[in-house]
Amino acid sequence: MPGQAAFAHARRRVERICASAPDARGLRLGVLDAIRQAVPFDAYAWLLADPETSVGTAPLADVPCLAELPRLIRLKYVTDVNRWTALEAVGTAHLPDLAGSARGETWADFLAGYGISDVASAVFRDRYGCWGWLDLWRSSGSGTFDSAEVAFLTDIVERVTSAIRQCQANTFVVRESGTPRPPGPAVLVLSPDLDVTRVTPQSQEYLRVLVPPAQGQSPVPANAYNVAAQLLAVETGADQNRAVARVHLADGLWVTLRAARLAAAELVGQPEIAVTIEESSPADRVNLFARSFGLSLRETELLGHLVTGADTRELARRMFLAENTIQDHLKGIFAKTSAHSRQVVVARTLGS
Repeated sequence: MPGQAAFAHARRRVERICASAPDARGLRLGVLDAIRQAVPFDAYAWLLADPETSVGTAPLADVPCLAELPRLIRLKYVTDVNRWTALEAVGTAHLPDLAGSARGETWADFLAGYGISDVASAVFRDRYGCWGWLDLWRSSGSGTFDSAEVAFLTDIVERVTSAIRQCQANTFVVRESGTPRPPGPAVLVLSPDLDVTRVTPQSQEYLRVLVPPAQGQSPVPANAYNVAAQLLAVETGADQNRAVARVHLADGLWVTLRAARLAAAELVGQPEIAVTIEESSPADRVNLFARSFGLSLRETELLGHLVTGADTRELARRMFLAENTIQDHLKGIFAKTSAHSRQVVVARTLGS
């Protein structure tokens, strides 16, 4: 296994990457390459997350079971093994000790079927929300993750969390004038096992424009499987967060996904799951913008009023504050967002 020099070198690389990464994808690829030098692994899955609901988004993965992606995601969400919503920072699991359950197939069983024996998981969370999680997999024969490796992963979590949040903040740009806004919503219907059963022609075309698929693949984003799996997690008691995720696509465009059962639970069999995808509302964007830039509760409240077009006097009236206090909070927002006027803040918040 790598020695302390390898850990120190990898740590410095992670710090440099975090300081300069332009976007979340580049950040994750760079950090993974640095981690691999100190903590070898055979496969990985790294998802961003909606900071409020902790639902996974924008997956980046190199795993041997992509052909069974819906099954993998479903089992991941209903398991309590290394669950990102329960981890403090880093956790490990030796899967042979966990395989087999009276409740049916588990995440551990599924991974064991692909020769995976050990998992190290890191969650990237701060006081503004959960920004993502990383699972590193080792196959049988590659050994278990030891305490030194766990210590290294724990040591870089805080720095990587800040970098992910900064990358999300960087997505809030003003879209070019005249850029067409997507119609919506798109609606996907999934079975209880997360197989896509129906996609309306309008939704299929919407998805192809919104999320261009790789050649020969279905235009169904993995984000839809994640939000549907969160609904299953709520129903099984694994988690109580809402089955909602806000996802950045490109050029300042954010979309919101929601999952819900199509029919009442008393009907025969489990009802199908509907996932809707539509452009994020101003309220959703305010929430994400505030979390990404680390605004205080008062600053977030002020931003919510600011996007309605209220002037300083009206802001003071709504918030029961003096106008000078409003100006102080505005200065705080400007400092955190590197903006120089309320017009710029509003334009970046709303993307237009």
